[in-house]
Amino acid sequence: MALTLSGTNGVVGAGFTVDASGVSVTAGVGTFSSLQGSGANLTALPAANLTGALPAISAASCTSIPAANIVGLATAGFERSGGFPQGITEADIWRIDTEFDQQSQADITSNWARATWGSGSLHGYKGTGMTESSGIFTFPSTGYWYIDARLGYHSRTGVSSGIGLEILGTSNNSSYFNLASAWDTAPMSSGYYEWGHMNCSTIIDVTSTTNCKVKFRTEAANNPVKFYSTAGGHNNNFIFLRIGDT
Repeated sequence: MALTLSGTNGVVGAGFTVDASGVSVTAGVGTFSSLQGSGANLTALPAANLTGALPAISAASCTSIPAANIVGLATAGFERSGGFPQGITEADIWRIDTEFDQQSQADITSNWARATWGSGSLHGYKGTGMTESSGIFTFPSTGYWYIDARLGYHSRTGVSSGIGLEILGTSNNSSYFNLASAWDTAPMSSGYYEWGHMNCSTIIDVTSTTNCKVKFRTEAANNPVKFYSTAGGHNNNFIFLRIGDT
């Protein structure tokens, strides 16, 4: 039998009472085949009772979602913002484009150029790239950086007793110290002359693009040495790779 509730006096039924407003059960248990109206005040609904498809709602206010609960493949829309790695975002290569003679220890302060020459060259760089001024290289962003230096040479007047290449760095934009070095004390020789190349590399943590910088230094003892330029075989390269967040 259908029961219609109306008026202001309430209804007493079998085992329960509906008050005069018709909205609350004050005794017993009421069973209804369907409910209509707003569910804004419903609380403590068991998860097992929630079925059906979710409506198209915004998740903008969802916070603290466990990473293990985020599944599936993101095909678009994700930009890096604290914790989403993007792989290598910076990759740059520089060279010295003019040969120079040296018989001392000195920084390489001039003739630097990014490796972008030639109409058919495959060289290039990714990201913003390094900035160079008087041989000092500034990083475009903080993070862990891999630096690799390679430089070829040829003696000028006789065998040298020591030939060196160094990577120098600073964390305060002032005091530089040795980060990595290569020394050739037994190079290939042919009678009165010698030739060869040196290579050294390092990984540094760039915490400030203002204070953390690097430069390169060469050294030749006893006899002058010609350090090769890019011409005639591209015998030098200096590579910068950003490999991760600081």
